[in-house]
Amino acid sequence: MDLAWVRQHVRQAAAGLGFGLVDQTKLVTAASELARNTLVHGGGGLMESTVLGAGAAPGLRLTFSDGGPGIPDVERALGDGYTSGGGLGLGLGGARRLVHEFSIDSRPGEGTAVTVVCWTAGPPRPREESR
Repeated sequence: MDLAWVRQHVRQAAAGLGFGLVDQTKLVTAASELARNTLVHGGGGLMESTVLGAGAAPGLRLTFSDGGPGIPDVERALGDGYTSGGGLGLGLGGARRLVHEFSIDSRPGEGTAVTVVCWTAGPPRPREESR
């Protein structure tokens, strides 16, 4: 995985879906943090990008996965100030705050997968039943 490619791909995909500049920047920042974590802590990995259809407000789902050592304490790793490297400790928690949906699956010794979703017009609301 190449960080410059990830940033470029995410920015182009978000712009193509109609994300505003601020939301593009948030998504690119989150993707950059997650890709960096995959490279630094997971020894490399993959990013999968999927366009989601939600009527007039499409979204973009990004999944970052690696086969690295995993995260022994996910809740602690999501907290501000936590770092297992020399960074500021804003990576996972910061990425979570920049997107509409965030999920993480990490198993020690098996790797980590982080999935984020952003919608062009915010998260879709559940449909109300017609009466």
